[in-house]
Amino acid sequence: MKAVDTNVLVYAEIKNSLHHSRANKLLIELAQGSAPWAIPWPCAYEFLRILTHSKVYHPPVSIEVALQDLNSILASPSLSMLAETGSHPAILERVVRQSGATGNLIHDAHIVALCLEHGVTELLTADRDFTRFSGLKINNPFLNPLVS
Repeated sequence: MKAVDTNVLVYAEIKNSLHHSRANKLLIELAQGSAPWAIPWPCAYEFLRILTHSKVYHPPVSIEVALQDLNSILASPSLSMLAETGSHPAILERVVRQSGATGNLIHDAHIVALCLEHGVTELLTADRDFTRFSGLKINNPFLNPLVS
């Protein structure tokens, strides 16, 4: 199963983004397809934080529009939202120890742990920091050809 990171969601939302067209196409294919795909819950919150932050986008996206667009994504019948289960603490500890993640990378470790916890095999992201983590294929859909 593939999971989508925050930056893919943001690029799909921001029409003047360099990667908008590709990110939007990818999200539509995932959302309308029958193959299961996932978004870690922290990415949904980060999507809202980034879009509505006045220091990131001027003017920022209104919270009403951001929530409406997030809800449209969440309506995909093939989507699973990834949340912590009882095994999360052990998986998170393993991910953090193996990667040596500290500081800001703990957020990425959380996303990786959620993906591993739910059997995700591939994370679609433009964030190269994820390459430090093992057990999950990292695919930058803006550099590599998309494989369905």
